Amino acid sequence: MTEISERAAVRRLNDRLGFGPAAGDLTAGFDATLRRLLGPAPDAAAAALPPPTGLAPPPMGKKDPDAKKDKDARKAAVKARAAQERKLTVWWLDRMVASRTASERLTWFWHGHFATSNQNVRNAAWMLGQNQTQRTHALGRFGDLAQAMVVDTAMIRWLDGQKNRKGTPNENLAREYLELFTLGIGHYQETDVAQGARCLTGWVLGRDGKGATFQRRRFDSGSKTLLGKTGNFDAKGFAGLALAQPASTGFVIARLWFRLVSATPPDAATIARLTTAYGAERNVRSLLTAMVAEAAFRDPESALVKQPVEWAAGLLRAVRIQPGKLAEKEQTKLLAGLRGMGQLPFRPPSVGGWPAGASWLTTSAGVTRLQLAQHLVKQAEIPTVEGAKDKVAAVATLLGVDAWTERTKTALAGVKDPKQLTALAACAPEYVVSG
Repeated sequence: MTEISERAAVRRLNDRLGFGPAAGDLTAGFDATLRRLLGPAPDAAAAALPPPTGLAPPPMGKKDPDAKKDKDARKAAVKARAAQERKLTVWWLDRMVASRTASERLTWFWHGHFATSNQNVRNAAWMLGQNQTQRTHALGRFGDLAQAMVVDTAMIRWLDGQKNRKGTPNENLAREYLELFTLGIGHYQETDVAQGARCLTGWVLGRDGKGATFQRRRFDSGSKTLLGKTGNFDAKGFAGLALAQPASTGFVIARLWFRLVSATPPDAATIARLTTAYGAERNVRSLLTAMVAEAAFRDPESALVKQPVEWAAGLLRAVRIQPGKLAEKEQTKLLAGLRGMGQLPFRPPSVGGWPAGASWLTTSAGVTRLQLAQHLVKQAEIPTVEGAKDKVAAVATLLGVDAWTERTKTALAGVKDPKQLTALAACAPEYVVSG
């Protein structure tokens, strides 16, 4: 099998475990890049951007202005929630652009895996709490993350967990936890879902907005039988049973592989090696280290289409724009562009998360991508392109593109304006696809 070059492998590392290379990143070797991305050192650049304040949760229940007939109060509540979500989204985009380790990229991955949308949660503080939990465990033990997510406030709200109580179980969270988060279709029975819902009873959302709390009087303390075990299981026990299933390891490995390495599933021998790396502790950092050491990671065929957020964060990084420092009008255009391409942080379309691959290469998404690229580059200073004799080569260096095809090179050569050239280059296949 032929392999991509060492430089291309370094660029691929930056694409897959980060949000694209920053200036100078492609001069480092593969091993040094891997140590930066997956090493134990904290991400100081991202950590320098503290989470937003003032995300006071709106009143709940009968105190909720939305529940009243006062039209003005309802509009004010909607506007306040939108402003808080906007602040949260821009902050996370800032972190993506600034990040220097794989922590932020994996936080983004887990957001899509444990997909939760603020469309229904309607509480930026709860979404931030989930985001911080996913960041804390992003490169750690999957079991710790999965245990935290089953009682996460935003997740409970998103999947109707607050409606799940003794005598009237709601199966939404139990079903999605088994199907989409830990095991996958075909590795559980309907009785496991029903019994699992009983395990998750007792968790409620307080009207004071403080989040999920456990009320024992609403918990079904009777014996449950699921996934081959019988006992008085609670939420922690339910999660533990799911994680203990042999299918869980293969499910998590496949999900990470599909998003970060290749759309072609790994063969049995590869899965065996990755399972060993994952280990009994389900260590995500060790698993990723093993994944990028596989031959498939350097296979030219292991190309992946960048999701809109990954593409935008990479472009922002390349042209050195921090979203939080843009004027409010420019931030609005950035978020509108992401929404137009079909992907906005904290707004996955369903509990199944966002699609992957060629689904992002639609004509409408392409038009929006070009418009957003033109808008972003217009805000940037790009002296390395403007002052270059060979501007087409310079823009490849700026964006971290390995090389242009002759067709793309010819198309770009006819563009005289450096900023228009950069915007068009950012929409070329060589940049939209992580080859």
